[in-house]
Amino acid sequence: MPCGANFYAVWPGPGAGFGISGRSLGVVSAATTPTALRDLGAALRRWAADGVGVVRVLDRHGFGTVEPGQLLVARPGGEHVGQVLRGALDTVAVALASESTREPGATDAHVAEDAAVAAGLACAGGARLLGHPLPAELAEALGVALEAGRPAALASTADGSAQLVLSGADLESTHGGLGDADELVAGAARQLLRRGATTTERLTDGGQDVLLDLWVPVPTVLVIGSGAIGDALLAQAALLGWPGEQVTELADARDSVARFTEADVLVLLDHAPRFDAVLIDGVRGGRGFIGALGSRRTQSARRDRLVAAGLSEDELSRVRGPVGLDLGARTPAETAISIFAEVLARRGDRGGVALAATAGRISS
Repeated sequence: MPCGANFYAVWPGPGAGFGISGRSLGVVSAATTPTALRDLGAALRRWAADGVGVVRVLDRHGFGTVEPGQLLVARPGGEHVGQVLRGALDTVAVALASESTREPGATDAHVAEDAAVAAGLACAGGARLLGHPLPAELAEALGVALEAGRPAALASTADGSAQLVLSGADLESTHGGLGDADELVAGAARQLLRRGATTTERLTDGGQDVLLDLWVPVPTVLVIGSGAIGDALLAQAALLGWPGEQVTELADARDSVARFTEADVLVLLDHAPRFDAVLIDGVRGGRGFIGALGSRRTQSARRDRLVAAGLSEDELSRVRGPVGLDLGARTPAETAISIFAEVLARRGDRGGVALAATAGRISS
């Protein structure tokens, strides 16, 4: 796509015609890394009570393809986390975020070609940045969701005077409000959530002008063990756009699981009893998808050890073993597909049956 091209989307919208129109500010893709979202969430939670200001991209031209969900968070005094446009506008954005802890504001900024390319952008461009306060309740709610790896959305009027935070698997939890537009904005955000990707949109309807950032967490896949199936799992994760990590040492595995969010995926390939500790950590951490490969005999022996270690029936039910849907998989690649099929079914609260045998909505 040529530099400076605009993206346009017309969204039918829920109910009475509230639509997404005009310029979509980013492509539908993985916007930020899981680590970056966790860091943003943690900062929001830490600073919520002291007052925070946030900066988002209200409009832009140029720069080429830009990731959606741009967010910079600051507290009074200038301490900040996050960035906008790969940091190319941070000199302006950080000052705006600090000022926005008190009142909303907006500013225009331009980045020359050399500086834009040095920051990793395709070309020169300009942006209008919106800064606004985020009240303590909203900062806490958004922070908890981002840190835990749950879907979350931040909507605000285009002047930053009112904000709405949505969070939860179906964005069912709401905080703050935009007035009469709340229900329609929430409905539009939930429809966008079905796309399964982070996005930034301008929502317009008559005199309404709302900026909506929706963050859909990208799973990180942790494969414990090596071999052909592990290689196939990492290859399949890459096709899905999910970062993958493979470890063979217990200490490394436990460190990774300690950082798990609700979006993340663990697949245990190694049958050694020492790795039971990773399953216990994962279950008791209460986050993410936890699966273990192995024969019925291996699963039974592992279950006995976990019971002896003190796991309850409810906790044991969180370990998906043998992991994967019954697709008749025989090769490592087919096994990887069956495992990710179960992950996707669990994420979508589906039973993993053939679409032809269902009557519900296919794409949600």
